Parts: sequence; C-alpha cells; structure tokens
Amino acid sequence: MEQQRPGLIMCVCTGKCPGFSKMDIWDFINRVRVELPVEYGFIHPQLCEEDGDRFLADMLKAGRKVIVAGCAPNMQKKMFRDAFTAAGMDIAADLTPIDIRDMTTDEAVEKVSSALNGMEKIQP
Repeated sequence: MEQQRPGLIMCVCTGKCPGFSKMDIWDFINRVRVELPVEYGFIHPQLCEEDGDRFLADMLKAGRKVIVAGCAPNMQKKMFRDAFTAAGMDIAADLTPIDIRDMTTDEAVEKVSSALNGMEKIQP
C-alpha cells in the first residue's frame, strides 16, 4: 500500500509577523503545492487560535503526516499536541514542524523540500 504524501499547513501569525516580510507567502505556498510532493498546501492565518484548533480537528487524520511551516518547532509541538492526540496521531511521529520565519521564498521552499527528503528517508 502506497504511503500518502504529507500535507503542508503554513501558519502566518495573522500575516503581520515581521518574520514573513522577506517572503511572498502566496508564491511560497503555490510553489510548494506545484513543485514538491505534498498532498495539499494551505495557509492558515493563526493556527494557535480557537479557529486553528477547529481547522486542525477537521484536517488531521491518523496515518497522514503533516508539515507545519511557521514558528519555532518547540512552540508548535506545545500548541498542537492536543489536536494531534484528539485525532489519534503521535505528534512526535506525525508532525514535522519547521520554522520558516525570516526566510526568503526560495529559502522557505528549500526548507520544506529538505524536510520532505528527511521524511522519505525514515519511511519504510
């Protein structure tokens, strides 16, 4: 049985975070969707808010790996732990959190590409 490609969710911290000022977020998400082997690519305005919890509850599915591109990985693990647990997922195994703040569009796409390559190496 073929492994499903991971999904990518970009969190932009309401779009006002200065950490995204060097990046064209729309170009980034479209390049990820078109150029990289992901099942989907979404932008969410602020995953750590209540509507972010609802979004994750709708999106997370056991057996599907997720990359969240946004803030510090340790913060993502703290903020999204309950949502992953509720979906029957193991946050340590199913979430690949990456920090793309203060990157250009090209740097951020490369960071996602590297994360995907790392995921391929550990899958059976």
